[in-house]
Amino acid sequence: MEFPSKLIEDAVTEVSKLPGIGKKTALRLVLHLLKRDEEQTQTLAQSLTAMRTKVKYCQRCHNLSDDDLCTICANPRRDGSIICVVEDTRDVLAVENTAQYKGLYHVLGGIISPVEGIGPSDLHIESLIHRLANNIQADEPVKEIILALSPTMEGDTTAFYLQKKLRPFNLRISTIARGIPIGGDLEYADEVTLGRSILSRVVYE
Repeated sequence: MEFPSKLIEDAVTEVSKLPGIGKKTALRLVLHLLKRDEEQTQTLAQSLTAMRTKVKYCQRCHNLSDDDLCTICANPRRDGSIICVVEDTRDVLAVENTAQYKGLYHVLGGIISPVEGIGPSDLHIESLIHRLANNIQADEPVKEIILALSPTMEGDTTAFYLQKKLRPFNLRISTIARGIPIGGDLEYADEVTLGRSILSRVVYE
């Protein structure tokens, strides 16, 4: 691809490094930015710089945050007796978008994957153990841990490891239900998903 400007070529190269964006899409975005007012482009650049330099991790749950505690951990209206364990911040956003969960979170920062060289020590597991140990005498002690991890071999391995580590706390340990999605056809469901749907059946009301 021939570029009329080395500056445009450099911008396209950087934008195309973002996931899901190829060179053609990157070029369209760069040309769009050139057409916008310079002030708008400067605002975008300043927002990206501020995000990269100022966003931190919550000291309690490891969610992304502007402050030492994220808005969820700092919210007194959240149910502190339940902690939902997830892989990363994207999962927090997904659960929050359901508007069905009012408890707290703990972000592992990944899942156990021997193939990728990720072990338990690479995740925020010990901080979860420490969090629970310090929470026993709290006004609202944790009573349940929800393991909201992806239904993959790595996710199941991580859940199994966590279950063993959490056993001494005598907590209720649950996992998110797995089954057929609303609007899905049974004939297109894989055997594992369909089998889990049968085993995790609920009373029809």
